[in-house]
Amino acid sequence: MADLFYTIEAPSDAQYTEKRSKFLAFAFPVCTAAEAKAEVARMQKKFYDARHVCWAYMLGSARTDFLSNDNGEPSGTAGKPILGQINSLGLTDVLVVVVRYFGGIKLGTSGLIVAYRTAARMALDAAVIVERHDMARVRFHFPYASMNAAMKLTKDFDVRVVERDFDNTCSLTLEINADSAPMLLARIADIDGATIAD
Repeated sequence: MADLFYTIEAPSDAQYTEKRSKFLAFAFPVCTAAEAKAEVARMQKKFYDARHVCWAYMLGSARTDFLSNDNGEPSGTAGKPILGQINSLGLTDVLVVVVRYFGGIKLGTSGLIVAYRTAARMALDAAVIVERHDMARVRFHFPYASMNAAMKLTKDFDVRVVERDFDNTCSLTLEINADSAPMLLARIADIDGATIAD
């Protein structure tokens, strides 16, 4: 059975204030490390005047691809507490960014940990959590004469058409719940002249 996992449906945000320091927290659904890092770069540019832009992400249904960054805060006081909140909710494919505007009063190590943890949790609590399945991509080629049979698959299975090319040799790239991929592949094998692309 394909791995079931939980993520957030759409971006969310929250704000937390501690001893005049403002913590702006943002949660984003992301699918790749490159996507997460691009979002971090965008936030750093947007909040260029902030003292710190700290973040953490978790990726993949196995939840083994993760990274956190303290962005100048004392080691372990920002990124790890943010990541801890993603973990405590069992989420993945999510990035949380916490922007800090210094209020003039030092919070100390434990104060920073509590502030970043609280801000991250507030952003995640503001999000809608959704259940997802691992997805598989299937690309196959087929002759134009088999178009009806190929297109019937898109109606018979719960798939998303990622790419289509209808020329002399036609091709379709479909995204499907990984559990259902073997059944889809078996049906493709029954189509005259269809071949699975590598």
